[in-house]
Amino acid sequence: MVKIYGIPNCDTVRKAVKWLEAKDIEHEFIDYRKNPLDRSTLEHWDEAIGWEKLLNKRSTAWRPLEQSIKDNIDRDSAIDLMKDKVTLIKRPVLVKGNDVHLSFKPEQYESIFN
Repeated sequence: MVKIYGIPNCDTVRKAVKWLEAKDIEHEFIDYRKNPLDRSTLEHWDEAIGWEKLLNKRSTAWRPLEQSIKDNIDRDSAIDLMKDKVTLIKRPVLVKGNDVHLSFKPEQYESIFN
């Protein structure tokens, strides 16, 4: 089963879910505000796509962080931050089998599902 992770009020997440529904692709939406992610999930995503791509430094949750945290960010601290502040995760995250995909573009999803 395809899983799509994000928050329901995100426009990109909504577009991705709408695309999956239009293509009749069975999926499960996981709102990671209501269903907290465990560290092993974030570590798997890191292995698949890298924490640097996963961490959303444009997020409103990133801006108020102390500068010392931003200056010293590394894999472990990034995973801890994303676990505690899920809005720091770029979205949506699509998991199909063992494959992890970040973001949404129709042509990207076409290639994933063809």
